[in-house]
Amino acid sequence: MNGTPQVRRGVGGFPSTPQNTNRSPGLQSPNGTTPRPNIKSPLPDLPKAPAQSSSGPLIPSDILDPAQQRFYVFALYVALWAYRTYDFYTLAVEEDESLWLCLKWCFFDVLFMFGVPLLEIPWLEWGNGAAFLLFVLHAGLDVMLMFRIGIPVQAWLMGLVGFLWDSELAISERSVKPGAILHNASLILGKQIVNILPEGSAVLNPDRQSFCLNSSVTQLEIPIMINQTEPHEMEILRIDIDTNVNETIIVKKSELKTMLKRARKTQKSTDPDDPLTLAYTIKKPGVYLLKKVTDQSKLLVRPRSTNVVVATCPQARVKPTGNDRCRSDLSNVALEVEGTPPMNVKYRLIVNGKPRGGSQFQNLQPDDAISPLSKHTSQALVKSGREDISWARSHKVLVPLNESLTTSGSWEYEIEEVQDGLGNFVSYVNVDDDERPRPKAAGIRQLFEVHERPTAFLRGCSPQSPLRVPKGEAARLPVQYGSTGKNAIDGAHTVEYLFTPQENIIADGYHSPDAVLQKQVMRKGEQPTIKVAGLYTIKSVSTDFCDGEVFEPTSCLLQNPPEPDLTLDSEDIIDKCAGNPIGLRVGLDFVGSPPFLVTYSEKKDNGREIRKPPIQIASLRSTIDLTPQDAGHYEYTFKTISDSVYKERSLNNIKLQQDVKPSAQAHFIESSRPKQACIDDVVEFDVGFVGEAPWKLEYEIVHNGKRTKRAIETENAHYVIRTDKLSSGGEYVVALTGVTDKSKCKEVLKEEARVNVRHERPKAYFGHIEGKQSVLALESRQVGLPLRFTGSGPWLLEYENLKTKEIKKDSFQNPNSWLDVKTDGTYQLLSVKDSVCPGLVDEKADQFDVSWVARPSLSVPESTALLEGSKYIKDAVCEGDEDSFDVSLTGNAPFDISYRQEYKDKKGKTASVSEKDLHTVGGLASIRSETSKAGTYEYTFLKLADARYDHSKKHFSPVTIQQQVYSRPGARFDKPGKTYSYCSRESEGEEVIPITLEGVAPFYLEVEIKHQGTPKPEISVHKNIPTNKYDLKIEHRKMHLGHSSISIRKVRDSRGCTLRPPPGGPRVQISVHDAPTATPLEDRQDFCVGERLSFALSGQSPFTVYYTFEKQERKASNPGTTFRRLAELPGTFTITGVRDSASECLAALDLTKTIHPIPSVRLSGGQVHEIDIHEGGGTDLEFQFWGTPPFEFTYTRSTNANKGRKSKVLEIKTEISHEMTMSIPVQEEGTYEVVSIKDRWCSFAKPGEGHDGKGGQKMLTY
Repeated sequence: MNGTPQVRRGVGGFPSTPQNTNRSPGLQSPNGTTPRPNIKSPLPDLPKAPAQSSSGPLIPSDILDPAQQRFYVFALYVALWAYRTYDFYTLAVEEDESLWLCLKWCFFDVLFMFGVPLLEIPWLEWGNGAAFLLFVLHAGLDVMLMFRIGIPVQAWLMGLVGFLWDSELAISERSVKPGAILHNASLILGKQIVNILPEGSAVLNPDRQSFCLNSSVTQLEIPIMINQTEPHEMEILRIDIDTNVNETIIVKKSELKTMLKRARKTQKSTDPDDPLTLAYTIKKPGVYLLKKVTDQSKLLVRPRSTNVVVATCPQARVKPTGNDRCRSDLSNVALEVEGTPPMNVKYRLIVNGKPRGGSQFQNLQPDDAISPLSKHTSQALVKSGREDISWARSHKVLVPLNESLTTSGSWEYEIEEVQDGLGNFVSYVNVDDDERPRPKAAGIRQLFEVHERPTAFLRGCSPQSPLRVPKGEAARLPVQYGSTGKNAIDGAHTVEYLFTPQENIIADGYHSPDAVLQKQVMRKGEQPTIKVAGLYTIKSVSTDFCDGEVFEPTSCLLQNPPEPDLTLDSEDIIDKCAGNPIGLRVGLDFVGSPPFLVTYSEKKDNGREIRKPPIQIASLRSTIDLTPQDAGHYEYTFKTISDSVYKERSLNNIKLQQDVKPSAQAHFIESSRPKQACIDDVVEFDVGFVGEAPWKLEYEIVHNGKRTKRAIETENAHYVIRTDKLSSGGEYVVALTGVTDKSKCKEVLKEEARVNVRHERPKAYFGHIEGKQSVLALESRQVGLPLRFTGSGPWLLEYENLKTKEIKKDSFQNPNSWLDVKTDGTYQLLSVKDSVCPGLVDEKADQFDVSWVARPSLSVPESTALLEGSKYIKDAVCEGDEDSFDVSLTGNAPFDISYRQEYKDKKGKTASVSEKDLHTVGGLASIRSETSKAGTYEYTFLKLADARYDHSKKHFSPVTIQQQVYSRPGARFDKPGKTYSYCSRESEGEEVIPITLEGVAPFYLEVEIKHQGTPKPEISVHKNIPTNKYDLKIEHRKMHLGHSSISIRKVRDSRGCTLRPPPGGPRVQISVHDAPTATPLEDRQDFCVGERLSFALSGQSPFTVYYTFEKQERKASNPGTTFRRLAELPGTFTITGVRDSASECLAALDLTKTIHPIPSVRLSGGQVHEIDIHEGGGTDLEFQFWGTPPFEFTYTRSTNANKGRKSKVLEIKTEISHEMTMSIPVQEEGTYEVVSIKDRWCSFAKPGEGHDGKGGQKMLTY
């Protein structure tokens, strides 16, 4: 390399080239020959060459020879391009700033292109012009790389090749040209040209007001706004709401002039260019559209697509349902709303003059139809006049109002306002707006009265306390009236009662089957009149408005007792001392109803008859002594008698006579029994005298051996002896010793009265049992609670069971008594009283607790079994498995249990019954389950006893535990010993190994696969086998090439029972062969028409590929290892199998790819449609799509083409449609056409318009 010639640089720094006569004269020799470097002799006659700037490279050759310098410069150039490529990749991945990268590389290129010549390396010494050209070339490459400007070189080459050899094998196994599929111009068709006409406009109902007609508003003026035009004639389309029939109304010139004149008068603005609003009068409901407007120049003025719906005004009323209700009834009010649905109605409720609130119902519409006005406006529903407008018809909707009437009084429902679906609003309160329709006030309110319900019960009469009435007299049934309010109802009551005569009442005191139901209407507070004896039962009570309720007691028994009567017998009373008659003893015998009242008179010595106080007798037999105080002849006449039922009844002049001369006598009027008194009491004794006044009475008081004598004189026939305070306890005796009357004849008396004075007040308290005031006893045994009393018996004790709240009274004779109880609880003493005085209860010992010893009980824990019906069901077990169950015992250990074990076979027939006894000392008894045979076992616990209680049928109910014992499953090969053949890959039609299973499906099966030459077998698990016959399929991943043996390892059925066959049982053999495969070269499942489906084949070529396309089976031979087909049509492509030439194994495959069609779009039906609109008007672009939504399409608006001038694109818009059609309103002039379309899967663009340049090859994801 050191021999490289040191050639001088020429102009621009390039190496010099050997010169000839025609080249630069500065490099020629004098004789015209080329100088030779090996000539050493000087030539003085030659001109000197120009001086050279350098004699070699900037880096000396002895340091680095020129060849190596060129190598390093070239390496630097390659490194710069590698760095440039890295920046381009980073720009594509991370989207860095393109301008900065472009400037950086332009700077590097300037340095390199103009810096390398300065090194003066041979062959790299280019001039400035060459350096500039190289820089421009590299700068252009920098711009294209950093700004990602593509050069379609590959597309040009592929286009040339495609033009020459443009045909491929498609899925249909025929050759097709991809260009015809990818560049189908019929996928985007249609164009719409919009021209704007300069005429004015007319708009019907510009403010979208709502209008309605009713009986009070019979005509309306609807507004029509015109702009920059003066209409000459109008056509208004009216659609009848009821019949949907169209009617064209022509507004003539004369009428329009009148309308214009009125509009100009009412217009506030003076600018003639401002819009005018005309008022057109209508009198019929319907849908009105402005169909046609012509101006004075006979040009059409395009009306806006607006409409006016004039419907019947909405109205509402409260349906009358009566003026009276009862408390707790439902209001049963209904609002009838009429109008165009959906409607809103608002009402208010006033109770007793006070507002109680109201409510508002919205979106009211008939049940059988849903109005489109709930989602759209009338402007969107009516555009051309050909639509169905049945939705604008008036409907009636009934709104029931049912609320509980909890308050009596006046209730008033009133409608406040109603609104229909078109916006027409009617208010029934404060109607002051003349522009709104005034409603009729009739029927907008419902007023009714809520009455209290009556109540009734019987007071003072029942079957136990009958109503006794004299024969032939009537009585009032004692009905007590009330109401659900505070006071009884002021009004008539209707009472229904059931009546059974007394002789027909059945033995248990109830009505006979022939009882009569009677009904009476009673005035205010009046009670029913009853007369016949028998049983009366109130069944119902009601008023004029409401039915009421009858409370207990409801029955009354009416009786007619016998009439009272009297018979007498008498004898004289003789004074023992004098022997004179002192009175008459009369015996009275009565008939009737006690008590009796007898009136009689006394006449002395034929004098005036004196009426004596009536005699009241409480029994049917009695005796009275007629002992007058004065002597004389007495005559007694018994006049009348009455009892508790009958009033006075005359007696037949029953008379008695006697002669009386009484002696002096004194006696205690009260009973002779000793009186009982407490300390410091004062005791009184009533003494009566017989004889002639005055009397002198002598008596004495004896106590503790002391005798106190006293004497009194009195003129009265009665005297009360009052003792001093009895300050000491013990017995006091008051003895009458003598009496003297007027005759001075002293009579000795021996009558005495005794008083026992208590030393202290009595007391009661509980004693102790084993030192405690509580006892634990056996249930239902009588328990005696120790009672202690002080005082004189008998004692009357009041006590309470605090647990049952039962209060009882009992009498005790012994101060150390026992209170016998049979109920547990806490007993508390309330009060005590002995025979004389009320006493005290000791608060420290006034309670005694009684509790029962718990009886033994047997329960089954939830962990053991669950209760279903009357039996506990224990989890089933399998035959031969060990199992047991526990029962919980409570009580006093030890426990004795007797239970019955019953076995039923699979048919439900009882096969064996045995009874067993169990003795346990713990609270949990474990019992071993019998599982030796399959069937049903029932364990019934019959007896239970513990240390305290014997078995009691009354307190122990048998407990049954049932358990099902399942039989073990089974499994066997249908053809043991057979050899089955398989391919290494799964394919259709492979052999299966039939197995028969015994048990209850589904089954779990494990089979053991032992491969030849492998010591450890593989296990294949098969779950959820639904039937008893199973075709065993071994997973291919568990198959090995060669021979293997299969045996059954384990089987389990749905009941969890398992069988493991013993080793060495029946088995089958399998033989596995290898099979070819096919793998898709692309992972995606979705393709577009025009794309290619490629698969890699493995195995021995050639291959036979089996596939289906659109359910049509095909077969293709493929000589290579790549199977490729062009997708010419949409559909589903599935490779079902592949077979190679090495074996007959058909590898079953399921490689499915979905081929989607290229989307297409039609604008204006695929035709060129030209339409003229007015300024301010509009039209719709109608797009139709084919493909899979959603669609994203781009369309342009261009200037309308004129002669000699090319159309220019004004704007580009992209829209998305989720439907197969789309309408876009436009108001701007221009030519509209679609340039690209894509759906969910594919896209297509017109040539030169697509973003990817492939047209139909791009997959999209939404």
